[in-house]
Amino acid sequence: MLLKNTTCLTLSPPSIERIDVRIEDGKIISRAKKILPQRNEEVVDLKGKFLLPGFVNAHTHLYSSLARGMNAPKKTPQNFFEILKYVWWKLDEALDDESIYYSAIIGAIDAVKCGTTTLIDHHASPNAIAHSLNIIKEALEEIGLRGVLCYEVTDRGGTKKRDDGLKENERFLLANKTNKQFRGLVGAHASFTLSNDSLRLLGEMATRNNTGVHIHVAEDKCDVLECEENYQCNVIERLSRFNILKKETILAHCIHLSPNNFSKIHTTKSWLVHNPRSNMNNNVGYAPIELFGNRAALGTDGFPADMFEEARTGFFKSKESSQKSEARSQKSQISNPKSQIPLTSDLLSNGNKLVSEIFSEKFGMFEKNSVADFVVLNYDAPTPMTKENLPYHFLFGMSSAYVESAMCNGKFIMWNRELIGVDVEAISAKAAKIAKRLWKKME
Repeated sequence: MLLKNTTCLTLSPPSIERIDVRIEDGKIISRAKKILPQRNEEVVDLKGKFLLPGFVNAHTHLYSSLARGMNAPKKTPQNFFEILKYVWWKLDEALDDESIYYSAIIGAIDAVKCGTTTLIDHHASPNAIAHSLNIIKEALEEIGLRGVLCYEVTDRGGTKKRDDGLKENERFLLANKTNKQFRGLVGAHASFTLSNDSLRLLGEMATRNNTGVHIHVAEDKCDVLECEENYQCNVIERLSRFNILKKETILAHCIHLSPNNFSKIHTTKSWLVHNPRSNMNNNVGYAPIELFGNRAALGTDGFPADMFEEARTGFFKSKESSQKSEARSQKSQISNPKSQIPLTSDLLSNGNKLVSEIFSEKFGMFEKNSVADFVVLNYDAPTPMTKENLPYHFLFGMSSAYVESAMCNGKFIMWNRELIGVDVEAISAKAAKIAKRLWKKME
C-alpha cells in the first residue's frame, strides 16, 4: 500500500513532515517526498491530512466497558476500598465468557473510534478465569486491534483461584511469545491483596518468561498503610524483595509514593502509568508526575480509550495540582524549586516506546521498518502549526472527533469513521442485552 500526500506528525519529539509512505507486511518499507506507485499497488491519497502514530492505552480494564450507566451500589462507598468491594469486585465476579467477550469488543470499538490502536489490558473475572485472555484476544482480533494482555492475580478468592489466575497468565504468555499482534504480561491486582507467597510466585513467573508484572501500585493509601502495618516496609521495598520491579514491569497509578520510592523505581527502569481521569473519579489523589521520569506512559484505568481526553485532563489537572503545591510551599516557607511537569502528550507518546520494548519492534515513528499502526486525523488547523507549537495544537485543538481512519499492522481497520467488516450496530444491540443481564447478576 502507498499512502500519498500525508502530513506525518509525531508529538514527542514534535515533528511535521509532508511525505509519501509505502507499507508492506505491516511495516514502512520506504518514505520520501514523492514515491511513484508500483504496478498493482493500492494507492491511498490522504490529500494532506494528518497521519499520527496510533495511540497506546498503557493501562486499562476492558471488563468495565459494560459498566456505563449501571445502578449505583445499594451501599454508598465511603472510600476507595469500598469502591472496589461494592462496585468493581461485584462486577468482575459476575462476568462469564459471554460478558467478557462483549465487554472487550465494545471497548475495542470505542478505542478505534478514538484513534487508539493498542490496548494494554488488565483483566479480572474470578468466576471465569480459564481462557479468559483468549476471549479478549478474539474480541480484539475481530476489530483488528493490537493487545498486551494479562490476568489480575489476587488472593481475595482463595488459593485455588489465585493459582488459576497464575496458570492463565502463563498459558497466554507461552502461546503468544512470538505473536505479531498480541503479547502477554504477568498480571497482579495490588500488593494489599497479595501475600508474600503470591508475590514470590508472580516474580518467579515473570523471570522465567523474561517478561514483567502489570500491577497497581499505591493507587490509594490503603495499599501503602497495609504494607507498613503488616510487613514493616514500604510497598516498593516489598515488590523489590520478590523481583517484581524490572525493566519489563508496568506500575499503574503510583500516587502515594515518596521521592525515595521513585528513585528506587528508576534504578530498575520499570514503567509507570498515569491515569488522571480514574484518579479524579475515585478521589484517590493525584500522582506526582514530575517524579515519574522518562519511562512513564498514559492509561485510562477502564475509562474509554480516548487518549486525547486523557492527555488533556492530565495536563490541566497537573497544572492545577502544581499551583496548589507551590502555594503550600510558599505558605510553609519551603524554598525548593518546583520540578518541571512533563506535558501529558509526552506521556502519550511514551506508550509507543513501551510497546516497542514489548514487541521488540519500532512503534510510534515514520522511519523505515517501523510498525504501521497509524491514525488519520482530519484536523483543519485554524492557526499556523509548527513543530514548536504542535503539542499545544494537540492539547487545545485536536480531539477524537477528528479521527477519520485507523490502521493497525499495515491494514485499515476503520475508514472514514466506519469500522471495516464490523457490524457495530448489531454488536451494540447485543452488548446492551448482555449488560442488562450482567447488572442483574451483580444484584
